[in-house]
Amino acid sequence: MNAWRFWLKKLTRRIWFRSVVYSICGVLLTLVARFLAPLLPDGFESNVGQDAVGSILQILAASMLAVTTFSLTTMVGAYSGASQATPRSTQLLMADSTSQEALSTFLGAFLFSIVGIIALSTGYYGERGRLILFVGTLAVVLLIAITLLRWISHITGFGRTSDTINRVENATLAAIGEFRRSPHLGARPATAIPPGAHAIYTAAPGYVTQINVKALQARARQHEVNVHVVALPGTLVHPHRPLLWVTGDAPDDADQAAWASAFELNPRRMFDHDPRLGLIALSEIACRALPPTSNDYGTAIDAINALQRVFFSILAPAEDAEQAAGIDRNDEGRVFMPQPSLDDMVEDAFRAVARDGATAIEVMTRLCKALEGLAGASPEKAEPFRAMARQAVARASLVMPYEPDQRALRALVEPWA
Repeated sequence: MNAWRFWLKKLTRRIWFRSVVYSICGVLLTLVARFLAPLLPDGFESNVGQDAVGSILQILAASMLAVTTFSLTTMVGAYSGASQATPRSTQLLMADSTSQEALSTFLGAFLFSIVGIIALSTGYYGERGRLILFVGTLAVVLLIAITLLRWISHITGFGRTSDTINRVENATLAAIGEFRRSPHLGARPATAIPPGAHAIYTAAPGYVTQINVKALQARARQHEVNVHVVALPGTLVHPHRPLLWVTGDAPDDADQAAWASAFELNPRRMFDHDPRLGLIALSEIACRALPPTSNDYGTAIDAINALQRVFFSILAPAEDAEQAAGIDRNDEGRVFMPQPSLDDMVEDAFRAVARDGATAIEVMTRLCKALEGLAGASPEKAEPFRAMARQAVARASLVMPYEPDQRALRALVEPWA
């Protein structure tokens, strides 16, 4: 994904963006009625009075203010509920298109009615203009009814734990899909950093959320150097942790800033291009369901099932020989970049669950069965899953209170791990 598309995607996810667009449309729809009036055929008369349209608009204004307030309250409550599962999921709920469309429609309808009432009171419309405003008002009422029905259906599950798991899983699968289509984000597979290469650092700390590989390639071609990226999306960098290494002459401060400008940094990680964040979030959901105060083993098992589905996607056979070899179709030549490590992703997903669920035979059984299925899905990549299963059994052997449960868990894992 190029920098402009990434920026546009972030912009359209903002909760205020659609509200502004819908509000502007509502105001324009009110004002344009006057200019559409001359387009009506001659002799097309109407007995729609100013009071009739004004009454509808007044009812609409009062009701939309209440509905907008209700929608905001519901959304805030959903954000709070989702953060109980994992605070990382809040950004996904805030980007929910259905809730944003509902809020934007209600706010746009409110402004439409307010501006319409003001325009009517000032004599802005003629008789034909009032007719067009009346038709436009009926259309807005129909749109509100449809949106309200969709919103009511949507909020029954919005922000629930199952909804949060599904959103995190889908976001993780989308990030993994990006890496499957472009294993190195448009760069070449990583190679050993040559002696004499110079490190490029950022001036301020933050998480890498986007890398403009095309900008790196253009600058590398201009200076006839090779670039070795070491900070993938999701990496926390600071003035003492390099973003990349560059061959050639030592860069001055201006060159350092120019190279670093290809990296977008944020205070928080984002799910785009960062599949490890999704794995961590699913693991957090499982872990938060395990303490004695929660004791919600069902939610923990649901999160483990989601993690298993995500890893099945990671381990799925490559679409072609190039993808199997880790070669990018968009190979940029002078930029080298690693892939996320399978060992790291397995640790992100399952280590915390194995630690916090070590006393619960239900959770440990499902965890080990998930690891067994993943080890069998790709025998050549099975060792990280086998190692995690052995680690899970070792943890359970230390803290699981019932000896027969320990024996059952060992009997489950030992034949394949």
